[in-house]
Amino acid sequence: MKTFYLTDSGKVRDHNEDSVTILKNDNNEYLLIVADGMGGHRAGEVASSIVVTHMGKRFNEISSVGSKLDAINWMKDNISEINKEILDHTKTHPEALGMGTTTVMALLTDEYLLFGNIGDSSGFVFKNGKLTKVTNDHTLVNLLVAAGDLTEEEAKYHPKRNVLMKALGSSEKAELDVFDVDRNVDGILLCSDGLTTMLTKEQIEKVLNDEDLEIEEQVIKMIRKSNARGGTDNISVAYLSLESGEE
Repeated sequence: MKTFYLTDSGKVRDHNEDSVTILKNDNNEYLLIVADGMGGHRAGEVASSIVVTHMGKRFNEISSVGSKLDAINWMKDNISEINKEILDHTKTHPEALGMGTTTVMALLTDEYLLFGNIGDSSGFVFKNGKLTKVTNDHTLVNLLVAAGDLTEEEAKYHPKRNVLMKALGSSEKAELDVFDVDRNVDGILLCSDGLTTMLTKEQIEKVLNDEDLEIEEQVIKMIRKSNARGGTDNISVAYLSLESGEE
């Protein structure tokens, strides 16, 4: 197993509101998290760091996340706690009103692979040279595409393509979408939309299929390519590669 994560402020933003981490416990369980914060007065970076700090603390407190059902409940319970923590922060810090964050996470154990998300940060699996998106973006345009009111091509350039329908900190209740995925994959990729708005799936695949690059070099190259195309947003990537033959 090889892992690497990196975040970059991009070419346009003057600071970084993303948070990212990859954690491993003694039970050979991996937790990958990307959070993309929003809000004025640097409140977005507070919101995204609450996600990573809270999940990291809870993950380090336990020796194992347990069964698949235990893990799903653990993910959902923690997200509810994080949502409350963000809302409580805005009550005591009026300047942070309106702050929130997306989150996408993946939990890999010897038995299963789970993804969870709120917002428009993405989770993918990489297998046989192909990248497959697991998560669904909670955006207005995605809702319109699902309803048949917009085509996917129209959604790409829609003026309201960044409008989120769900985020942590935006309402009293936060419901995490959880995906149970076949764990027989070659890699797990999580990223903020700073990567996916700049690079196509095929461009990301090309980097991941370059066997001359180490995992660190692959992640750095994806971020560099995003910046070369404009880097209009913060860019965060968390990548886990399973060695060939690894189960």
